[in-house]
Amino acid sequence: MASHTGGELPPYARVVADIRARIAGGELQPGDRVPSTREITREWGVAMATATKVLSALRQEGLVVAVRGVGTVVRGDAGVAPVTPEPSRRSSSQPPHRGHSEAEAMRARLHSAVEGEGRPAPDTALTRAAIVRAAIAVADAEGLGGLSMRRISTELRVSTMALYRHIDNKDELLREMLDEVYTEVELPDPVPSDWRQAVEVLQQREWVVYRAHPWIATLLTVTRPIMSEKVMAYGEWIMGLLIDRGCSPDDALRIITILSAYISGMALQVAQVKEMERETGADSLDFWLGKGAELVFDQSRYPNMSKVSAPPEFDIDRTYALGMEHLLEGLAPLVESGGSSGSGEPREQQGSQET
Repeated sequence: MASHTGGELPPYARVVADIRARIAGGELQPGDRVPSTREITREWGVAMATATKVLSALRQEGLVVAVRGVGTVVRGDAGVAPVTPEPSRRSSSQPPHRGHSEAEAMRARLHSAVEGEGRPAPDTALTRAAIVRAAIAVADAEGLGGLSMRRISTELRVSTMALYRHIDNKDELLREMLDEVYTEVELPDPVPSDWRQAVEVLQQREWVVYRAHPWIATLLTVTRPIMSEKVMAYGEWIMGLLIDRGCSPDDALRIITILSAYISGMALQVAQVKEMERETGADSLDFWLGKGAELVFDQSRYPNMSKVSAPPEFDIDRTYALGMEHLLEGLAPLVESGGSSGSGEPREQQGSQET
């Protein structure tokens, strides 16, 4: 087990101190991967929640940054040094996974950000829009768990208090972030005459935004969403479309709730995969190539599962489109009957009432 410094410190602080010392002593150079959460739990014998807190504290101090597809790496004063991912276990005949190109692009953006390209000068050129853009970049790279006003101030190289001259609090920041990313969802104009085509087009555009910003899924819960102006305008557009087809406002809202639950649920799967990539530095294909061999199914007990060629995450976009197609097909009677189809009660309850 690694040695601890400062015996009076809480467990997470002792681990932070150890890793900080490795960075200061040159054992971990700029661009080097720091231990992942799993590696921290093994080396220091702490819980996963503690390990997560360790990496968050190091990010808050500006010592490390998360690079998608690579992991958490040491941040240098002059920029993030080139990172060489661990040797791939893919054969040379296999095409590169798209996660690798994403990782390269993220490394380039991080390098540019750390060197100060496109950053405002301290306090003077700081704007609300710059803060929101920086917050989105942090959330895209590190998830909402890595997002804080202090983290954003580190990214912009300004004082934390300078941010509060433009943004009152984190809740306001999250609303602004949603407004910004939802500008990427263009409402179809003109509106397709077929309601299903209109919803398919809009949902596909929204899915693209969810894929680019997976953290959205944790903010737009069905019953208690963050009330963003752009998100409200999006919902208003769909409600108008359904009401024009004869649905009541209540039925239109129920249909939107069903659609939202599906898209956010699928997006949450993507968000969880991205979080695992940040923790381990390996994408899903790397995981299955490295660990999948350990998960050998007993074909006599699981004959059907043994025949699956690949996990659904490998083609999550196709899986999403297939599910949306059949979901809309199932909603068609409700929409086309003006919202009067079905009671909305579970079949068991309906049966008990009839008897």
